[in-house]
Amino acid sequence: MNAVDSFQNLALLENLYRLKSLGYSFVDPITPNLQTPLNSLPDSLGEINQNIAQCFLCDLSKSRRQSMSGYGNIKAQLMFVDAYVSAAEDESSEYYVGRSGVMLRDMIEKVLNLKIEEVFFTHAVKCKPFGFQNPSPSECSSCAPFLSKQIELIKPRIIIPLGADAYRILSGDHGDFERVRGEIIPYGDSQLIPMHHPLYLVRNPSCKKEAMRDLQTIKSQLL
Repeated sequence: MNAVDSFQNLALLENLYRLKSLGYSFVDPITPNLQTPLNSLPDSLGEINQNIAQCFLCDLSKSRRQSMSGYGNIKAQLMFVDAYVSAAEDESSEYYVGRSGVMLRDMIEKVLNLKIEEVFFTHAVKCKPFGFQNPSPSECSSCAPFLSKQIELIKPRIIIPLGADAYRILSGDHGDFERVRGEIIPYGDSQLIPMHHPLYLVRNPSCKKEAMRDLQTIKSQLL
C-alpha cells in the first residue's frame, strides 16, 4: 500500500468515526437485491412502510438516519416523486422542508388549489445518498419495487417526477429532459407529467414561468 492509499484510508476511517459520533449506524456490506418481484411485497401501504423502514438492501442503509416512505393521501389522484431523500429531510424526518419544500407546498396549495394532505409525496430512492453523490443504479434498483408497489396500490391518475433524476429513475429515459418536461406521457394506468425540481427553480428563478405552464397542464388533467 502506498502513501496515497494510506492517507485515503485514514481519511475514510476518520469520516466514518465522525458519522458514528453523530448518531449514524452501520451494518456489514450486503449484496443489493435488484429483482424483488412485486408479488412478493405486501398489498398494504402500512406494511410497505414497515418494509421500507427495515430495509437494508443497499449501502445507503448504512449512513441514513432513517428511510422515508412517503406522506399524504393514500387514495390521491396526484403523486409527486422526488429522486431521493434530501439532507434536510433526513435530518428533520419531515417532508416539504427547506426552500424547495416550501416552494413545492406553495405550488400545490396556491396554484393547484389542493391541500398537501390531498396529494401523495414520495421518493424514488427512500434514503439520503451518501455525501453529495447521486444514488447508484443498484441503489435505485433496490428501491424500485417499493415505488412500483406504492403506485400500484395508490393508483394515482397523474405522477409528477420532480426533476430529471426522478424522471430518469421512473422511466429509464436518459434523453434530454427538456424534451419531455411538461408533456403528458402514458405510464401504465397513470400519466407522467415531468416538471422542474423546486430546488432547480429556487436556483433558476427565470424558469418559474415554465413551471407555471407545467402546473396549469397538471391542473387541467385533474378537472
